[in-house]
Amino acid sequence: MTVADNLLGFGRALRRAGVPVDSSRIALALESMRWVNLSSRDDVSAAFETVLVSRESDRAVFRELFNRYFQAPAAPGLPLAPTSLSPSADLDATPAPQRALDALIPAALAAESATDDPADNADDNPSTDARFSASQRERLQQADFRTLDAWEYRQVERWARDIRCVLPQHPGRRTRAGTRGSQPHWPRALREAARLEGEVLRVPRRSRREQPLPLLVLIDVSGSMERYSRLLMAFLHAATRDARRRDVFAIGTALTDLTGAFRQADTDRMLAEASQRIPDFAGGTRWGPALNSLLRHHARRLVGRRTVTLVITDGLDTGEPAELEAALSGLKRHTGRLLWLNPMLRFEGYQPLARGARVMNRQVDAMLPVHNLDSLQSLALSLQRLLQT
Repeated sequence: MTVADNLLGFGRALRRAGVPVDSSRIALALESMRWVNLSSRDDVSAAFETVLVSRESDRAVFRELFNRYFQAPAAPGLPLAPTSLSPSADLDATPAPQRALDALIPAALAAESATDDPADNADDNPSTDARFSASQRERLQQADFRTLDAWEYRQVERWARDIRCVLPQHPGRRTRAGTRGSQPHWPRALREAARLEGEVLRVPRRSRREQPLPLLVLIDVSGSMERYSRLLMAFLHAATRDARRRDVFAIGTALTDLTGAFRQADTDRMLAEASQRIPDFAGGTRWGPALNSLLRHHARRLVGRRTVTLVITDGLDTGEPAELEAALSGLKRHTGRLLWLNPMLRFEGYQPLARGARVMNRQVDAMLPVHNLDSLQSLALSLQRLLQT
């Protein structure tokens, strides 16, 4: 077994334990081994922790898993198995030793070799769905995005792109000829009369064209939303592509305009461009200053009382509540319905007790869950029902 095999298996175990690790972090960890004394366990652990851990809450999990994993290295190509935690479990509330043990539980895929690892071939195999039984598909439909391993996460993201969200239509200013309407359409009537030697057999009417409601999306890209942000951006890019007007902003410690990225036809290209534009991904969240910047510098994006505003966040804001409340009040004066898409609704009996969450709960018109595929599929029907009432 090579060093790279061990490191890759360790990275997969970290993901199963809920620590966000991607290929770039694995590459940094492999590079860090050139600069430390490999005979010193403490030096290697410190180097890996520096490049693989981005959240303070994950440090205890990393250290526990490092000690267990490298005490008895796993077989090459450690499978990407689902964690034994239930889909509604909160990883942050689970003790670090238990998360480490759950991540090391062998899965049914353990017999597959590293070359046949489905995580490596998922992107190239169009029939990836065939690997899932009906029960597995149902489990992934209801699984919280935070509990998915890398392979399952990519598959769920593909399924999310197939969900369509049809926004309600509203009558626009432009008109067209029709059989019903409040005003006669005289140009059409005269053209028809010219073909009939001056006879006017009917008078067409003018009807207003129906068009989708304008959409404003504000998505939280802080560390607590890291597992949801990418998947929800992929979902919204595909689901709302028919929107007449769609403005998208990422909110972390600052405001980032993603509208240009969302004009990309391909979802993967959109995600790549969005990742380049967002300078504060997986950082903190200050909604108050970000919304004030939106109102001050992007006022033309707020196109009136018909605009549907989707606020996607868990409500864990680090700014001042008074500033957030004033900013949300200003946003409501310039837009229509303000809907909060909250992944924290995965918990039964959830109450918005955090300071920012309490403010948002007072200001928004409704709060909807967006933590699994089932919630995304019901989102379209919920939007139509809420906006029509």
